[in-house]
Formats: sequence, C-alpha cells, structure tokens
Amino acid sequence: MRPAVFVPEPFADHELLDSGEGEKLERFGALTLRRPDPQALWAKRLDARVWTGAHLTFERDPASGGKRGFWRASPSAPPAARSKEPEWQVAWRDARCWIRPTPFKHVGLFPEQAANWSWLAARAQRFGVEKPRLLNLFGYTGTASIVAAQAGYAVTHVDASKASLGWLKDNARASGLADDALRIVLDDALGFARREERRGSRYHAIVLDPPHFGRGPKGETWQFEEHLAPLVASLAKLLDERAVLVLSAYAFGTSPLALANVLAGAIGGASEANVEAGELALAESGPNPRLLPCGFCARFSRGVESA
Repeated sequence: MRPAVFVPEPFADHELLDSGEGEKLERFGALTLRRPDPQALWAKRLDARVWTGAHLTFERDPASGGKRGFWRASPSAPPAARSKEPEWQVAWRDARCWIRPTPFKHVGLFPEQAANWSWLAARAQRFGVEKPRLLNLFGYTGTASIVAAQAGYAVTHVDASKASLGWLKDNARASGLADDALRIVLDDALGFARREERRGSRYHAIVLDPPHFGRGPKGETWQFEEHLAPLVASLAKLLDERAVLVLSAYAFGTSPLALANVLAGAIGGASEANVEAGELALAESGPNPRLLPCGFCARFSRGVESA
C-alpha cells in the first residue's frame, strides 16, 4: 500500500497563507490567525511584517507548561477579534461554522478535514437507500455531521463534551438545519459503539476522529493506543453491506499504515483494494504551494464505488 496525500479543495473562507519555523499563518473568513504548528519545520516565505500583522496570535502560557495559552489581538484587528471571547462565522459549501479561538490553540474547525467531508458527500447516493445512516463519533463541533446531513445522510452525532455539543447546535442553526435534523448523543464513544452492537444497529457510513486522550461524560477513559482497535472492532459489526468508514488521527506516533492495519484487521474482507491511507494536508496559497501535514487518515469502502 502506498500512502496517499488527501488535500481538500480550496474554499473561500479558509487560506493557509504561509507556514514555517514551527508556526502557521491562516485566514478564516476575513481574519488572519497565527499559531504554533510543530510540523512546519521549514523556513517561512512571507515577510515578517505579514506575520506580525496577524489579527490574532496564539501565545503559550508558561505557567501551564505550554499546554494552554491565550490569543493576542493586533491593534489593527477588527472588533470580532478584539472582544473578550472572539467569534465569527465561516462557510464550507452550505455549512456554516462558528470560529471561536480556544486556550488550546484550536478554533473549532479543522479545514484539512474538508477532504473527508467532500469524499463522504460524494458517496451519499451510492448505498441503494433513500436515507443512508451515518455515525460520527468524537464529533466535536460537528461540521462533518452538518455536511453529511445536507448531503442526505441520517446523522447520529456522538461526543463526550457538553460544550462541544452546544457548539455543534450553534453551527447547525447557523447552517439552517432544523432542530431535529441530527440525532445528538452525549456519550462515551466506545460504550456507545458496544451498545449499538448489542442492539443490532447498522450504519452505511462511520466517521471517527479520536483524540490521543480523553474522558467520557461519566469519567470513562479514552487512550488512543489502548482503545482504538477495540473500538474499530465494534464498529466493524455496525457496518452495512454497502458501507464506508473514515478514520483520522492526530495522535503523536501514529502512521497511515498503522491506521490501515487497524481497519484491515477489524473489518472482514478489508484489503488494499478497499482501504486507502495517507496524510491529511493543507496547501499553501500562492505559487509553488507547499503541503503542510495535518494528520493521518484511513478510508474503507465496500460496495459503493460501482453502485
């Protein structure tokens, strides 16, 4: 198996302006953000004045050991960036998302995942049913769920964080979805998958983007290296005859081949013929764009390519 590189189509509300020297410079809507990125080992291309002109710059808090930080607004930043809790909206196709910079340098949207959103949307009509069922585990703020619902899936969105589910609901309303357009579940991913297995539930599409470490709503512990394989084994039993599964990961020490091996080992009949794996990446804007690695991804598909 040759690892692939999954690069999303450009969209108007996001642009990777430059990267290098452990940082990336991005535009979300009309605002530019500067934040750390350990993968950017090369030299920056743009002038230093462009970087210092970012509307919001993430600075680590030494008191937290570098785990947390804060966003500093530039003097030229618009009001949306200078408020106590900055927020503004961006769009991907018909989905809208609130950007809310957090103390952990994240903003509520991972634009590299747009490569998976478009891949799933393109397959919504290939399952031979009017309303294919999609399960999104570790769903976070839910752009993938919103895109899937707009593409015609019946979506179950699961996350262990009440705050993330609240953010999802805000995004769904901003995207024009009805209150009952998504089945929203506050639960531990592994526990939910095992209960769905006992109930005999079936899904045509499953999406999971697990963290390295996490806690469930009842104190359940998630550890990527320990729990990923058992989770995928349970999810394999939920897949319909025609099905797809998308697994992405940002866990340190993971590789695309490791993710592919997890899928192949858990799903009967999985092979290089229906598993592809590689890196998620963003392309810089401008001439001769470099690719910034953003994480790993493996995709399984069965019975949909020729449907």
